[in-house]
Amino acid sequence: MKLTILFGGASFEHEISIVSAITLKEKLENFTIDFVFCDSDHSFYLIDPTKMKAVTFSKGLHKKMPKLQMTQGGFEQKTLMGKKVYKSVVLNLIHGADGEDGTIASLLDFYGVKYIGPRTAASVFSFDKVYTKYLCDAIGVQTVRYEVLKRDEQKDISLAYPVIIKPARLGSSIGVSIVKDASELDYALDTAYEFDDTVIVEPFLEGAKEYNLAGYKADGVIKFSIVEEPKKEEFLDFEKKYMDFSRSEHVLKADIDEELVKKLQINFKKVYDGLFEGSLIRCDFFVHDDEVLLNEINPIPGSMANYLFEDFAQVIEELASSLPHKKRINATYEYIHSISKAKGK
Repeated sequence: MKLTILFGGASFEHEISIVSAITLKEKLENFTIDFVFCDSDHSFYLIDPTKMKAVTFSKGLHKKMPKLQMTQGGFEQKTLMGKKVYKSVVLNLIHGADGEDGTIASLLDFYGVKYIGPRTAASVFSFDKVYTKYLCDAIGVQTVRYEVLKRDEQKDISLAYPVIIKPARLGSSIGVSIVKDASELDYALDTAYEFDDTVIVEPFLEGAKEYNLAGYKADGVIKFSIVEEPKKEEFLDFEKKYMDFSRSEHVLKADIDEELVKKLQINFKKVYDGLFEGSLIRCDFFVHDDEVLLNEINPIPGSMANYLFEDFAQVIEELASSLPHKKRINATYEYIHSISKAKGK
């Protein structure tokens, strides 16, 4: 299968996207892949597959490679003989801003490019943690209690300590802090406000179990991964998550009963259906006091959560053949013609 992997982007998770792309190069070795890198200045480059190494980007060597631009249906490279067009299904692997906030989805839709990844509406509701709470409330999925704080509207919190402070529009645990008492609050807020003007405050759920479940829709059916119980300490910090993005080895299935698996799948389906078609997403859940609570939606999970699926290559092939079709509207000018005709013009 031919595939274009789009990675990079202008976000705090730029480097993590590079790590994910390098991991998938090894995982999809039987695919014919064009690697398209989006630099932090929003320039696109065609990366030599043999140069898919972290130093290629950290040393700026990618700038010596062919520059691309968007065109109808794909990317094109200007050459001495004219232009070369690259058209294949694009896998959106840009984490964070650009990739998960709807920017790239809108751009790909605008140019009529087929792609695997969240569409614009799905990106809006999953990128902003406040909007995720609104979504879950509307579809009947329980979440952790929360409060919203804004930099310019500072107020005290009413939740009992300990609490978790999170930037509203950031992933990979960047800017996240556990606050055990009021004396630690200001520092945690200052840290979070370095990355976002809005933060989410949630209670720290002592003894909660966390489970990750990924899935996608193909042939009208949602296909689930195994359920994983991540091993961690208080929470999965940036350094641990950074390493997590390079995972490719299959992980062990969580030791839980089928009843809980079904509950997780039912909640996943509520989140996915009608919004995330065309995407492979991962939902992270807490189970606390026998309640299933959605923690967050990962619309472009690290390394596409390949480690949760037995045959990841088949997953990508099935997704690529089951992408939603966006109807394009052609301008007919019938209204203008009818007005002109009525005026005798």
